[in-house]
Amino acid sequence: MSGEPLVLLHGVAMSARVWDPLIPKLSARYQVLAPTALGHRGGAVVSRRPVRITDFVDEVERLLDENGWATAHLVGNSLGGWTAIELARRGRARTVCALSPAGFWDAGGAGHADSSATIARNVTFARLTRPLAPLTLRSSLVRRLALRVIAEHGDRLGPSAAAGIVADLLGCTVTDDLLNTRDAIADFERLPCPVTVAWSQADHIFPVAVNGAIAQQRLPGVTFEVLPGVGHVPMIDDPELVLRTILTCTATGADASSETP
Repeated sequence: MSGEPLVLLHGVAMSARVWDPLIPKLSARYQVLAPTALGHRGGAVVSRRPVRITDFVDEVERLLDENGWATAHLVGNSLGGWTAIELARRGRARTVCALSPAGFWDAGGAGHADSSATIARNVTFARLTRPLAPLTLRSSLVRRLALRVIAEHGDRLGPSAAAGIVADLLGCTVTDDLLNTRDAIADFERLPCPVTVAWSQADHIFPVAVNGAIAQQRLPGVTFEVLPGVGHVPMIDDPELVLRTILTCTATGADASSETP
């Protein structure tokens, strides 16, 4: 592999497989690492319960060290975006591209309780319908309805990919820990690297008017944009839009380096 390192971090109750549509094109430019998070299907087993956001940050930092990368471009969705932002706080990011990141809430209050309830309902629905999933997910209409919480166009996924998302959701062992967390992203005095926060316009888990507004308050000087026509996991709806967003963000790192005396 050649190029600068780039790490892709997925959201809660998902896996690295959600990045599959983007990895080939990103790998043509970067050394790409896409790990599956602690406690998620295919990821490492957690060492303490309840799991904390610092555990996810520590694990990715360990992977950076294992690869010999002092810093990397960090791209994250939801929980992955939160993890990327906290890694930037530790000085491990060249750039951050956070797609509808979690953590921008008042724990247990504004932007948190409703989001947790939405995810919990989605998990319950998946458990109840699991026996029928292999058959029903063959229908594009069912895929669109089944994934409507995280995507506007779930029908754009094939049956196998949709079934994988359901399996990831049900195979996550730390969902309850994360839904009940008291952690949140604290204010930054200044950003340690270029940070882009790209919020999904049709995010039904973290609405841009609530959580996106909090993000802009806590990240001074952030580049903030709204991605049109996509849901909470925008890679499902429009992978090309997400690819362009990532590449624009990583380019800001090169621009910042060139301006450094």
